[in-house]
Amino acid sequence: MSIRVMLVDDQVLLRTGFRMVLAAQPDMEVVAEAGDGAEAIDNLRTTAVDVVLMDVRMPRLDGVEATRRICAEPGAPKVLILTTFDLDEYAFSGLKAGASGFMLKDVPPSELLTAIRAVHSGDAVVAPSTTRRLLDRFSAMLPSARESNAAGGALERLTGREREVMLLVAQGLSNGEIAARLVLSEATVKTHVGRILTKLALRDRVQVVVLAYESGLVRAGGGPL
Repeated sequence: MSIRVMLVDDQVLLRTGFRMVLAAQPDMEVVAEAGDGAEAIDNLRTTAVDVVLMDVRMPRLDGVEATRRICAEPGAPKVLILTTFDLDEYAFSGLKAGASGFMLKDVPPSELLTAIRAVHSGDAVVAPSTTRRLLDRFSAMLPSARESNAAGGALERLTGREREVMLLVAQGLSNGEIAARLVLSEATVKTHVGRILTKLALRDRVQVVVLAYESGLVRAGGGPL
């Protein structure tokens, strides 16, 4: 089955370019387009969508708020935020709103296609190290550890090993790197990550990183407290 994609951007020319790239793929189909977040939400009431490519700065309803509303619904499609270097703060807000990742608008077509497929399969499309740099830059937007009792309390559901794995995920290590660091198999690390996501009700490892910062498990700079 084709991956059903909705393009959300107020620039028609950009949507046209993305549509041409996606239309050339045998496993993808653009099923809807929207010029702002409000139109995107309306489209989802009548059209089945797997992945939403979401711009951030749009009239009426911006991409961050649209992402928040979309991801709050059961069975919501995955959202991939499209941003530029000077809009990193919007990307951060989009991740907190439930997006599965973010990419730059000038990303090479091959990387965009890979990202869409990854999101559709349930993976996050942002490398943890990239997410960490983003969070480091905007760490002032995060609550201090003293103010994060609710977030920190959630971590009590984790075993000691799961907490250790979560810390390394938040520091930007891949599953393979975590396996080498803890002398575990990569399959075991993947199992731990899956349990972390389930216990903390998180969508993907991007949200693991966000929660690690919010709970005070790591500080700006990526190191443990």
